[in-house]
Amino acid sequence: MRYVLALDQGTTSSRAILFDENASAVMSVQLEFHQLYPEPGWVEHNPEDIWHSQMQAARVCLAQAGVPPRDVAAIGIANQRETTLVWDAKTGEPLHNAIVWQCRRTTEMCAELRQRGLGDEVSRRTGLVIDPYFSGTKLTWLLQNVPGLREKAERGEALFGTVDSFLLWRLSKGRLHVTDASNASRTMLYNIGEMRWDQRLLHELDIPPAMLPEVKPSATVYGECDPELLGAPIPLAAAVGDQQAALFGQMCLSPGQAKNTYGTGCFVLMNIGPDLVIPGGGLLATVAWDLGAGPTYAIEGSVFIAGAAIQWLRDGLGIIDSAAESEALAGSVPDSGGVYFVPAFVGLGAPHWDPYARGTIVGLTRGATRAHLAHAALEAICFQSRDVLEAMVREVRMRLELLRADGGAAQNNLLLQLQADILGVSVERPVNIETTALGAAYLAGHAVGLWPSIDELKRTRHVDRQFDARLPDEEREARYGEWKRAVALARGWAKPVEART
Repeated sequence: MRYVLALDQGTTSSRAILFDENASAVMSVQLEFHQLYPEPGWVEHNPEDIWHSQMQAARVCLAQAGVPPRDVAAIGIANQRETTLVWDAKTGEPLHNAIVWQCRRTTEMCAELRQRGLGDEVSRRTGLVIDPYFSGTKLTWLLQNVPGLREKAERGEALFGTVDSFLLWRLSKGRLHVTDASNASRTMLYNIGEMRWDQRLLHELDIPPAMLPEVKPSATVYGECDPELLGAPIPLAAAVGDQQAALFGQMCLSPGQAKNTYGTGCFVLMNIGPDLVIPGGGLLATVAWDLGAGPTYAIEGSVFIAGAAIQWLRDGLGIIDSAAESEALAGSVPDSGGVYFVPAFVGLGAPHWDPYARGTIVGLTRGATRAHLAHAALEAICFQSRDVLEAMVREVRMRLELLRADGGAAQNNLLLQLQADILGVSVERPVNIETTALGAAYLAGHAVGLWPSIDELKRTRHVDRQFDARLPDEEREARYGEWKRAVALARGWAKPVEART
């Protein structure tokens, strides 16, 4: 038996999952690490915490599985995207804490770039919008604020990378400074049409090209893990951003296939194939993966508050003791009783992009109960996801035949049934809902020939349950119309009085 080790390096924890030749998870270890908040709106990680937690998870995973390192055919990495690291090119010593994707310290810098008229150029070249979310302005901030960094970078003595690059450099003991196309496409520095670092954007952001990693396919043997680290020279054979990894793990390999990851928020990605489309409608274009024959593209939309709305019912209102209780409570009533809940606690994401929207509950009557509110909260997750998916279908003119669901909240049967009813499209849940790590394992195993063909990969994916739409079309559209009325009431609520129209 040969195995693939997936390193799933996330925002709050590092996981290692060992998969066998049947793509079944045989062992999983997860270790949390510290979050750093040096100033309001700033989020950092200590790179050594990332490294040590990930290595400890990998070692414990192999030890608990009783699998000799020589039996591991490949290592694949899935990682939190956009998080930005700089380190010494010789020693690997971090030159600053990692600036996490959530960090908003470059908000003013982004506003200045937009004022310079770069918004359309960034969208056309990278598929992204100018936002502190992405890596480019984080790197510029580091170059401006870390003493001596710019000089070291211009001499080729300081390296930049997202988390995958840092892990690959460390795993190879400095032999590799690479990234994959999916992660590069999240930096706001990579031209996803030409598949190269964009010289115009590097110039505009004043970034020395010498610090950038080489961009490789998502599934290929980059090199080997130094044998001192895990006990064998295991091929390092895949790197991919976490949401793209989930898209691959769900086997969304054909244009029009889409997945939704139900977590704190929702990440909706749709495969659009080898032809790049730069969407409007508040959506992003991204490289999904590159298997060596050129890129597969995806469009992406984010829902800011999904499972977090259920957490608010628990922590803010105290109407449930655990998130798991929401299913039984919401299921105790046939519908929301006309209550609509727009959980715009931090504004609305795609396709609205309204930072001034705020949480709104409408349709309350004396007969409304906590069960109706719980039902409305689950529906809100589904309505927001429909907003994104409708924009996707409109922008790429592809019909959505099926939605594949993953993430922690996908265990909620009522949520997925409501999603099917609100979309009018079947929703499918796989046996393994941890599709991020599975996607990294698939790509690594494919690269080393463990699963030589895509058809073999497809055969390893197993469906747990399919939820089919049961709501009549007329009722579905009526409810969606009411949802849009509720969203209209939530929008612009926090605007300054003088800015309201």
